[in-house]
Formats: sequence, C-alpha cells, structure tokens
Amino acid sequence: MEKFSFEIIKECPNTHARAGILHTPHGDIETPIFMPVGTQATVKGLKPEDLNELGAQIILSNTYHLYLRPGHEIIKAAGGLHNFMNWHKPILTDSGGFQVFSLSSLRKISDNGVEFRSHLNGAKHFITPEKDIEVQEALGADIIMAFDQCTEAGCSYEKAVDAMNVTKKWLERCYNAHHNDNQMLFPIVQGNIFKDLRKKCVEYCLPYAKCGIAIGGLSVGEEKSVMYDILDFLNPLLPHNQPRYLMGVGSPDCLIEGFARGIDMMDCVLPTRIARNGTAFTKKGKMVIKNAKYKDDFRPIESDCDCYACKHYTRAYIRHLINAGEMLGAELLSIHNLRSLIKIAHDSRNAILNGYFKDYKEEFLNNYDLTKSRF
Repeated sequence: MEKFSFEIIKECPNTHARAGILHTPHGDIETPIFMPVGTQATVKGLKPEDLNELGAQIILSNTYHLYLRPGHEIIKAAGGLHNFMNWHKPILTDSGGFQVFSLSSLRKISDNGVEFRSHLNGAKHFITPEKDIEVQEALGADIIMAFDQCTEAGCSYEKAVDAMNVTKKWLERCYNAHHNDNQMLFPIVQGNIFKDLRKKCVEYCLPYAKCGIAIGGLSVGEEKSVMYDILDFLNPLLPHNQPRYLMGVGSPDCLIEGFARGIDMMDCVLPTRIARNGTAFTKKGKMVIKNAKYKDDFRPIESDCDCYACKHYTRAYIRHLINAGEMLGAELLSIHNLRSLIKIAHDSRNAILNGYFKDYKEEFLNNYDLTKSRF
C-alpha cells in the first residue's frame, strides 16, 4: 500500500502524545487531528468551503446511511464520495457497525453477517463483511473500516467475548474482500472494558493493520475514567508506527486526554449535534447559549476564537436564532464547535512539536470545568 504511509515527526517526552503526518491519495493529514462527521455525505448545515475555512483536513461519512440512501451505486456512478459531495481532501468511511449496533431490536447478528430492517422504511437487508467492503469500495473513501460488532457499556463478559470473536472473523473476511489499493483498511479493536479481550483483539488485528488501527466500543456509556484506563492499557500494545484512531469521541477534554495517550485521530457527531440544541464548546466548558442569561449578552461566544461566528455575531443574536428555530443559529454554533475542536488538535500538535504539550494539557484541563463536560 505504497499510496499510504505514516511518519512520526516528534513525540512528547512526558506523555504519549505524538505529532505525525499520514500520507493519503487525497492529501497529507497532520496529526493529532479531529475529524468532522458528515454522516450522509454532508456535515450538517455546512458547505465544503466552510470546512476548508475551519481547517478540516479529513471528514467522515457513514456506510450504513449511504447504503440505504441514496445507495452506493449512485455514489459510485457520480465518481465516488469526493466528487459526489465536492470534497477533494481525504475521506474516511465508518463501516456502519456502530449504526447496526444502535438498531438493537431491528437487527439480528450471526457469524455470517447482520440482518436488519431499515430505520427509514422497515425494508429488510442483510450485510455481510464482503458486502460492507463492496459498499465502501464503491463510496471510494481513502480510509475504510472493517465491519465489526460493538457492545454496550455494562454488557456481560460472555457477550463481549462473542462480539469480539465475531469482529475477528469478520476482519479476516473484510481483508480478503478488499482489493482497492487507493483505500486503506483499518481493523477495529473491540473487547468492551475487559483488558484481556482487548489484548487478544489487538493481537489478532496486528497482521491486518497495514497503515492504521482503530479503537471501537468506547464512549458508549462508560465513565470517562474507564475509557482512559483502557487507552492507557492499549497504548503499548498498538503499533507504534501507525496512526491510532479512537472512534466516536470528541469533547474538548477527551481530545486532550486522548492525544496524551497516543491517539492520533478522533471524530464525533457531538459538536454539530449540541449546536442544533443551542450549546457551544468553550475552553471553560459547555455554554448553553439558548438560556435566558444570554438574551442581552453582546459578546462573542469566545473573545479569542477566530471562527466566523465569533468574529461576526454575538451570544444574544445566536441565542435569538436558536430560540426562533432559525437554521443560521445551528450553523453558526456548528462552525464554532468544529473550529474549537480542530484548533485544540492544531494547538496540541504545535505543543508537541515545540516541547510543551504536558504544560498545555495541564493548563487546558485546569481551566476546563469538568462539571460542564457532560453533554
């Protein structure tokens, strides 16, 4: 896979944070990085030009949703996701395993694949690992994910074992079905909160990890301290010279804590989801801007933020838009929230490169109100 490579430029001597560059067919990605999520081939409410202005280097789309609508064959006929959505930087597609997990009563999992009913119209579908790779190859993302089985927080050890074994079997089949050398397949480490299962899954994934590995099944309801403990445990087990992708995690404090534990790539729908509910990220914690106390607050969301929303609009105006149900309110908060996370990743990288990441981390977390970190 000579079209992909990863180089570590510098490592923090006091933590496990790393600054690197991931080379892909659609451009280089400077890590550590936060990746905006465009589930249905769009980051909700934002144009590609907006994402470029925010500093986004790579975005995600979701295999499950695009398979159902508009269909992977339509996207393939359009020339792939890059042409279809007019985004010509790198793209990563999630396999859809988490979405299938979320369907609960609408799906039935077997060793062969997953039978499920569409959340759109109830139509029955059956996805095998081979079918999943076929769909992702048609979508044409630079980085694709192996089909996996996720488990919920608090599940039994036996259930976690079963899901891990299914994930392992499906990984081999995904690997054998994948033939597009313009795409890099990431295996996914599962095992819930059980360290022996995580270790076994890493060992199984290693032969299939050619230029990247993902960690799934965290931030699904467990305490953050538990997630951090699992990341600490996994850090020495994962390939050192490959990017590590922590899936579905993206609050400001989690980014800092993840980077400090050797994570290179993170994504989450949280910044745009809470924006639609009238909430902003700040360096001190969350700000519920739809609340009445901001009705005559004519300051920007954050005075030192360089995003379009903060440079041009006030808390009072954005609150008015949110409470009036105007689309611009959610758009402006989405711009601010995404820029906040992208900038945290950028500032973390600079801190690593210049030798002060440990101080940066401590200062950030000291100023961040963890009581305002629940969303």
